[in-house]
Amino acid sequence: MHRFTIRVRYGDTDQMGFAYYGNYLRWFEIGRAEMMRSLGTTYRSIEERGIRLPVLEASVRYLKPARYDDEVVIATGVEQLARASVRFGYRVLRGGDEELLAFGATEHCYMGAGDRPVRPPDDLLALLRAAPVAAR
Repeated sequence: MHRFTIRVRYGDTDQMGFAYYGNYLRWFEIGRAEMMRSLGTTYRSIEERGIRLPVLEASVRYLKPARYDDEVVIATGVEQLARASVRFGYRVLRGGDEELLAFGATEHCYMGAGDRPVRPPDDLLALLRAAPVAAR
């Protein structure tokens, strides 16, 4: 899986000192964008071609909390490619000891002009097929 490290900021934590649960979805987005960048493209360049990838479904399973100043590794990969959608898988690990803190997935459809579902261009599909595979 593609790995990208971030640090939990003070503003990312809740009253209990845990990383706020909603931040994990933001971290998933960061991991997804950085994985695409590592493959030689960006979300911006995909959107400039008229393809968008809105989220259809998102899930997170929280196991242990990340805390202020922790380094967390966002591991991202493609879990499933379908005709009209792609599902990304994520693992959030504590930096250093690699303890699994959370895991989840997001499913996206390919959307074109007029907010209509479209098939992905062949080169985008090839890029996603070449992406790291999500660990289960």
